[in-house]
Amino acid sequence: MVEVLLQMTAFIVCGIVWRYFSQQHLSPKNTREVLTELVYYLFLPALVLDVLWLADLGGAAGGIAVVAASGVFIALALAWGAYRLLAASCRSTQGALLLAAGFPNVTYLGLPVLQSTFGDWARAVAIQYDLFACTPLVLTLGIHIARIHGRDGGSANHLLELLKTPPLWAAAMGVSLNLGGVPEPAGLHGFLNMMASSVVPLMLLSLGMGLEWPRNQWRHLPLLFPVLIIQLCLMPLWAMFISHFFAFDSFQRTAVILEAAMPSMVLGIVLCDRFHLNTSLYAAAVTFSTALSLVTLPLWYQFLT
Repeated sequence: MVEVLLQMTAFIVCGIVWRYFSQQHLSPKNTREVLTELVYYLFLPALVLDVLWLADLGGAAGGIAVVAASGVFIALALAWGAYRLLAASCRSTQGALLLAAGFPNVTYLGLPVLQSTFGDWARAVAIQYDLFACTPLVLTLGIHIARIHGRDGGSANHLLELLKTPPLWAAAMGVSLNLGGVPEPAGLHGFLNMMASSVVPLMLLSLGMGLEWPRNQWRHLPLLFPVLIIQLCLMPLWAMFISHFFAFDSFQRTAVILEAAMPSMVLGIVLCDRFHLNTSLYAAAVTFSTALSLVTLPLWYQFLT
């Protein structure tokens, strides 16, 4: 896994370098948003459809969803308790830290890690972990947390937000075709697979472009410790415990635990911007947790194997 993470780190570094040394007429923020939208609305749905159409949706699918959802709820509860004790009084700061602690980067980093480490079959684990639990919770509970800790940035109809999520539509279609026994045409599989091959490099580049550590956030560094401990240590421990109750094979179990060990999700920055939370602190949490995960993920992998 170390070699895999080094290769992925090189892609992330390319994104960071682009952020700071891109040509003046190409805004790094706008470039990242274009890449993210291409992945979110075009390439990722193609990957989701292709993978779930062919995936084994046996008992493991329900177990993956339970591990993911329970992890989010427990992480949020632990973070809420921690920041009550630390007396993080500013509500916009509390909201950003809760989002950072509760929702892991299971697609933009988790999917490349699992695919590169275990092979193409592991893409289904990352997609189910995200789309069967994390994404619906982000678009419901996550938005609710952002609203009550910030200022309403407009309509936040949870059902509408879910219906506007292309990967979820692709997941519903893929699962329906899979369970209906409809064979995937070879030509369509080739087309979807070609589109899907763009997901990992574009995800890693956009991740690098989104990482930042504002100078004024050093004074808030102690507030990030609960986020780091919850995301990188406690959540994989929880996944290790609860995964014993489901019919995972050894490889699936390792993949699920590694998903639980992912750092804070990058897309939470969008919620922070929209609801006027402490965006710079959230960006700092993403940057610091992602950097540390490049050390902790190989350690978890070695421990599990």
